This record gives sequence, structure tokens and C-alpha cells, in this order.
Amino acid sequence: MFFRLSNGRRIWYELLGEPEAPVVCLTHSLTADSGMWAEQVPALLQSGYRVLRMDIRGHGASEAVAGPYSLDDLADDVADVVNGLALGAVHYVGLSIGGMFGQAFAAKHQHLLRSLTLCDTLPSSAAGAVDMWNERIAVAREADSLAPLADATLIRWFTEVFRSGFPLRYQQFNESILATSLDGFEGCARAMQDFDFSSVLPGLRTPALVLCGADDPSTPPSENKRLAALIPGAHYVELDGCRHLPNVEKPSDFNTTLLRWLKSQD
Repeated sequence: MFFRLSNGRRIWYELLGEPEAPVVCLTHSLTADSGMWAEQVPALLQSGYRVLRMDIRGHGASEAVAGPYSLDDLADDVADVVNGLALGAVHYVGLSIGGMFGQAFAAKHQHLLRSLTLCDTLPSSAAGAVDMWNERIAVAREADSLAPLADATLIRWFTEVFRSGFPLRYQQFNESILATSLDGFEGCARAMQDFDFSSVLPGLRTPALVLCGADDPSTPPSENKRLAALIPGAHYVELDGCRHLPNVEKPSDFNTTLLRWLKSQD
């Protein structure tokens, strides 16, 4: 379904489960879409949760808008949907850029949170992020496609074991990269070039879990541990044998960890 924001732009979302159940809100990685959470939705529903997942600006079926965006902008999109659907406070789960604007969401909309789960993300922009994203944006614009970036992205996301063992799922992620609009990619990439939540995170009072793939080269465990250390009382969990998308590579371990966490908060 589509939710129309106040500026007229449409955000695609899916809301599943019993109306009285606590809501888990899932936000995805750059150049992915809400299908990234296919391994989590059944487990969450079977455990008695309601699931909200959405495509962020310019990804999946959500409309793009010319950028640059900020992480606050992306967090506000989520808040608009949660408020517009009258869902009350949610369990927020964000991975990669979803975890980055999840920090903005927690800082600006703490009243909308039951708990916060941040996966394979960063508390501040990486060293050299401006040049790195400028180069990737230029390559995509020159080709008028994200195709030149797809192979390297998928290598960062998945181990060779997964890439060779699950070719159909791997191809789905390749297709989601190619389907991402250039405006959506550039807008989100600009949002990641220069941010720093390290002064904000110590003021959060929302229960938080930080979860990371042990072999993630993009948002490494060291940065996820630093993130967890900045949030009062946050828990940190590392999953072996996976890279940037542990929810896809190790869904059983990821789901067990997530559900144990959510149940402890309910």
C-alpha cells in the first residue's frame, strides 16, 4: 500500500498482523528494499508481532525526490507513516542506512519507540566518506545506472558461501540494486557523507540492541561496538559467518537474537 506524505510524495509500506499486537518497524539498507526482511516477517508474525516494513525514498516502490537528503529527513518519513497509521510506539529495527536514520528517529521521535535495534551501521560517517560517495555517485550518473556498482556491493553484503549457495536470493538483491532510482541512491548517499550522532546517543533512554555481522567490511564490528558503548545500557551481539546483511545470511541466528530481545522488552 502507499502512504501519501504531507508533501504529496508516496511511500510504499506493508502492515501485517493483528491490530492489537505490538508493532515491529523494519527499515532497510541503501539500494535494497523492504523485501530484504523476507526472512524475518514470518517469524515475527508467528511470535505475535505486527510488522510494518516500508521502502525508503527512491527505493523499491517509494517515490524519489531530488536530493540531497538528510538522515533527519528519512527519519521523519518513518515518523509520518507511524503517526499517520496511528500505530503508537513501535519496536524499530534498522540496518545500515536504516540504522543511521534510526538514530535520528530515536533522537527526534523517542516517544514513538518501544525499543531500538540497530544492525550493521555506524554512529558517525566513515573516514573518507565524502570522497567515497562522490565517486560512487559519479560512476552511477555516468552510466545512468547502478549496474557498475552492483557486483562490489554484493561482495560487501554477502560471503562467498552465501553467494554460491543461494543464487536465487542473491539475484533478488542484484535486482533490487538495479531497480533503485538514481535520485534515491544519490540522495541517500549524500545523507551518509557527513553525520555524527556520538554527542546525541548518550542522551537516549530507549532500550537498545546493536547487532552486527562478524565479517562486515562496510560497517565493521569495531564501529558497532562503539555505537553500543555510546547508548546507555545498550546490548551488543555479533553473528559469526556473515557480512553486511546477517538477517539474510544467518536468518535463524538473527531471528532468535531479535525475538529474544523483543520479548525481553514486552
